[in-house]
Amino acid sequence: MAGDFTLLTAVSLLSAFQQCYFAWLVGKSRKKHKVMPPAVTGAPEFDRTFRAQQNCVEFYPVFLTVLWTAGYLFNQEIASTLGLLYVFARYKYFHGYVQAVKGRLTGFYLSLVILFCLTTLGAAGIVNSFLDEYLDFSIMKKLRKSF
Repeated sequence: MAGDFTLLTAVSLLSAFQQCYFAWLVGKSRKKHKVMPPAVTGAPEFDRTFRAQQNCVEFYPVFLTVLWTAGYLFNQEIASTLGLLYVFARYKYFHGYVQAVKGRLTGFYLSLVILFCLTTLGAAGIVNSFLDEYLDFSIMKKLRKSF
């Protein structure tokens, strides 16, 4: 049932809306600076807006992959919380970059840390699933018993 993955789907949908919002802002910037497609350069503000959106698009498949891997194989609540933080980090990145090139750094570094955490949790989930399936040893079950 969908209820098992409600948090992950909610974060995924929110992040998809964010991607649409960023694309809309690029279109708005195109009009403002009179940069007609297929051109991808123009006024510096447009260039930064376009580049910020492109970077978000480039990282999006990685984010979705590690979000779902960590959520499905490790813990949905932790992964979803990190996913929300990632959406916030991308917001900071995008708007910081539009203002100034150096403005992107806080959001960018935060998003990298979050991706690293999600990747680590996903890898832990894969290892645990492997151990549970093939060696009948579950780290997660042992941890849950301890708490």
